[in-house]
Amino acid sequence: MKTLIILHGWQSSKEKWQKVKEQIEKENIEVIVPDLPGFKTELTEVWNLDDYLDWFYDFSLSKEKFFLLGHSFGGRLAIKFALRHPGKLNGLILVSAAGIKHKKTSFELFLSKIAKVGNEFHFFPFFSFFRKIFYRFIVRKTDYLKTEGVLKETFKKIVAEDLTPFLPQVQIPTLIIWGKNDKITPLEDAYLLKEKIKNSELEVLENAGHSPYLEVPEELAKIIIQFLRP
Repeated sequence: MKTLIILHGWQSSKEKWQKVKEQIEKENIEVIVPDLPGFKTELTEVWNLDDYLDWFYDFSLSKEKFFLLGHSFGGRLAIKFALRHPGKLNGLILVSAAGIKHKKTSFELFLSKIAKVGNEFHFFPFFSFFRKIFYRFIVRKTDYLKTEGVLKETFKKIVAEDLTPFLPQVQIPTLIIWGKNDKITPLEDAYLLKEKIKNSELEVLENAGHSPYLEVPEELAKIIIQFLRP
């Protein structure tokens, strides 16, 4: 029996992949979705991507070989696992994967300055409310907003690592799946992955954004199954 391990995104969980999991399991494929450390369970110290990599390698020891799917943050982890342990994988699936670091635009640098100045007023009434509005509707990034303490520092370490230079080293068959309307990891990232990873193919989901496992789970599962059963 073939095995697929799914690595979910930041602040997500295995339950959100349940519909996709059920569809794939109908094809007699084992699907495993672990809860990544730090979300349901707390980290006791700051981790970087290599710490997650070590954790997942230990988790996967019971499986000789498997397919690996990573979404968003999980995609970042999946890419690095494919680079470090290619012999463990039959294939790689990247769904709206993170890992490509973009140079900040002038507008983004301006927003960063506003955020730093705004933090000086944390003691004001309604500070927390306005901070949420700022990150959700102006910055349009909420992963950082949802983190505190050790997890916040972990997030900063992880997003600082740019995997772009290492993408040409991915040699295993790779399927890239992206929502056309993704506002978190833009579609241009998908085309860059397709260009850099030579043995890859790209599927764009016309009616999905950053969370196709919730938006179009049946369509997503169908594409994954086709890759697992060529």
